[in-house]
Amino acid sequence: MEALGIIAGNGRYPVLLAEAARARGMKRIAIAGFSGETAAEVEKLADDFTRLRVGQLGGLCRYFREQGIKQAIMAGQIAPGNLFDLIPDLQGAMLLARLKERNAESIFAAIAEELEKSGVKLLPATTFLEEALPEPGHIAGPKLSERQRDDVALGFRVAKEISRMDIGQSVVVKKGTVVAVEAFEGTDAAMERGGRLAKGDAVLVKVSKPKQDFRFDVPVIGTRTLERAREYGVKVIACEARRTLLLDRKLVMEQAGKWGTSLFAADESLLNL
Repeated sequence: MEALGIIAGNGRYPVLLAEAARARGMKRIAIAGFSGETAAEVEKLADDFTRLRVGQLGGLCRYFREQGIKQAIMAGQIAPGNLFDLIPDLQGAMLLARLKERNAESIFAAIAEELEKSGVKLLPATTFLEEALPEPGHIAGPKLSERQRDDVALGFRVAKEISRMDIGQSVVVKKGTVVAVEAFEGTDAAMERGGRLAKGDAVLVKVSKPKQDFRFDVPVIGTRTLERAREYGVKVIACEARRTLLLDRKLVMEQAGKWGTSLFAADESLLNL
């Protein structure tokens, strides 16, 4: 593969993906960013860059055709509210009109299908970042207490169930009680609400869906997650081992140690679920 397309949302993810692709010998990268979402620094990493409105599906397909892109990766979130505040082009409007359910998974799956029709194969979002998928066990910060480990186990079970129902992928737990469940508002907002209700020492658990499509909507933990956890009184962040991207790992581990936040990668065998 000599050319790669990146569909870039917000956050550090698109930057790290582009850097990792270059490090692996990618010769040419064309990036499609979005107004109000994609950071300016992403543009500097591209051989060619365009900025679209969220919803310009026809524009996205046309851009990749013009750039000769046959394989692309989605990287970075689109703010949840923007999925309901679309100003689509004709192709985007036609796609939305035929969807019975409009959530991140159904919308992105339909986009992937349209890209395939246009000759662009969507690759797993973990491509080039396989080393960022943590193995089970303690990652950084203080070791978990028995109580915290029990809360992680509870949160893991509940988060797996709500993700199966396509509600959300994160829960906040404290001392055996689920205090917040993520839904449309996203992880940060759920963590804020959960931290406020728990009044400190909360546990965040983030998992993948049982049938996760790794082309999009992959769980991510990064520096922003640590910053929000510190702000909201979350003392433990547990992610699903081998199925969550841990971005900027060295910096995240340094932050966790400095701020006393425990980072833990969970799986079913480790937690005896």
